[in-house]
Amino acid sequence: MPITGTATVKPVAHGGELGAVRRRFPEAPEPWIDLSTGINAVPYPIAHLPTEIWSRLPTRRQEQALIEAAAVRYGVRDPATIVAAPGTQALIQLLPRLVPRSRVAVVGPTYEEHEACWARQGHDVGIVTSLDQAADADIVVVVNPNNPTGTALPPAALRRRKGLLVVDEAFADLLPRDASLAGSLPDDTIVLRSFGKAYGLAGVRLGFAIAEKSIVARIRDELGPWSVSGPALEIGRRALGDSAWLQAAATRLAADRRTLDALLVSAGCEILGGTPLFCLTHHPDAAGLADKLGQHGIHVRRFAREPHWLRFGLPADARGFRRLEAALA
Repeated sequence: MPITGTATVKPVAHGGELGAVRRRFPEAPEPWIDLSTGINAVPYPIAHLPTEIWSRLPTRRQEQALIEAAAVRYGVRDPATIVAAPGTQALIQLLPRLVPRSRVAVVGPTYEEHEACWARQGHDVGIVTSLDQAADADIVVVVNPNNPTGTALPPAALRRRKGLLVVDEAFADLLPRDASLAGSLPDDTIVLRSFGKAYGLAGVRLGFAIAEKSIVARIRDELGPWSVSGPALEIGRRALGDSAWLQAAATRLAADRRTLDALLVSAGCEILGGTPLFCLTHHPDAAGLADKLGQHGIHVRRFAREPHWLRFGLPADARGFRRLEAALA
């Protein structure tokens, strides 16, 4: 039965908000380089969209075309086990409302919205550092690969979990397909996939839940009609069907990560992990380094719970790398 009532939970700080950092560093050069989000800085190119896609309600046919493209991209055999949503964040906030109050273990440190959203709906939430520590939980939440550490748990380890398992695969698009649970979904498992990160189109607000049909039906009912806009349906369909673009992006990002890692190591950072879209580092004066970069118009992600950590996304081009190198020097 759905949960009624919510708990007060402190809002989570996120990357990507340049307004506050611009006010802190009003003399910084423009344009700012935002490396705080882990979103592909070279987005999928959006070709012309028909005028009527903006003026008409999204159709079931458009939605089904997107779902079919997502099934092919994620290796899902039955498209009926996929539901589209206006961003993965909407699904993260919705799922805690679909189950009774439970003991929830979030494997962390990780994306803090998972902890916040389950706690807000009155669940008993704890952060654990491994699946073994989650053995007594009713529900386990895993971000795989993890954000911000980049740790990737093998699917075989996740399959041994008993009870409801929520696996956030927001950064899995650029990994081998067998790193994902989506193609061979265990029972009592919900896989979340994000569109905007790998495709660099976070503003489109598009994400997916992959689960057994009964769960998908409940999520769809909660989202209601027309939850994903017509333009998002069409853009998502095109991009998910473009294997050549994704492969080229993966090749470019792998090379850019090597360049980024070398720059950060030369600046005194220790590489702790990451994904093809971001790098997590340790620096003895992370706050000072973040401020130094801010003075040069470069925004990176800090972590209140880990004051020596900094997460760096990838610059879009050689000019961005040159600015970062100069700021780090």
